Amino acid sequence: MIYQSTRNDSLQASSAQAILDGMARDGGLYSPASLDGLAFDWRSLLPLSTQEMATKILTVLLPSFSEAEMAALVRQAYAGKFETEELTPTVSVGDDTLLELFRGPTSAFKDVALSMLPLLMTAAREKCGVDDDILILTATSGDTGKAAMEGFRNVPGTRILVFYPHGGVSPVQQAQMATQDGDNVCVCAVRGNFDDAQTGVKNIFAAVEQEELLAG
Repeated sequence: MIYQSTRNDSLQASSAQAILDGMARDGGLYSPASLDGLAFDWRSLLPLSTQEMATKILTVLLPSFSEAEMAALVRQAYAGKFETEELTPTVSVGDDTLLELFRGPTSAFKDVALSMLPLLMTAAREKCGVDDDILILTATSGDTGKAAMEGFRNVPGTRILVFYPHGGVSPVQQAQMATQDGDNVCVCAVRGNFDDAQTGVKNIFAAVEQEELLAG
């Protein structure tokens, strides 16, 4: 499967390169060039465990990785880190069924993606022959910061710096971020609101040519 920019379909990348780049060089998002001929029987996934289901789906969407490689990444991302093997179990409440999104290591729904993303990025870096460390800069209004730091914690070849508005997150969220362990994580409080923190991160990227960022 080839991915292409939403702004220019001539800018294409393999699934591994799309993961590593994050965004296309023209600022567009990567999306599959075509889903024609995609053989995927979703009904066959229903009896599978959550990890098996994730492996099957991600292997189809990210063909740079073999199913065996993806199974190892999924196992490393999720095994023993969530309160239940289902990751996001459903529970019955009266006549309704609710999806519980707080069973991850930081109680944020973003744990689902941010447990997997760091491993995909490091694996994609190896496939693309990139030796430089990956530096993650992000601004948070609360949940994202802790989930991102926990996901990237001590992942080889990565570093993460999180900015949050001082006094603009809950005491629990601030304590979560300030006490996060890991040799490659750092958090900074910003005087201002979330928009100020986010603008600061955007300004950092705007101040450096994208080619220089990608080259490390």
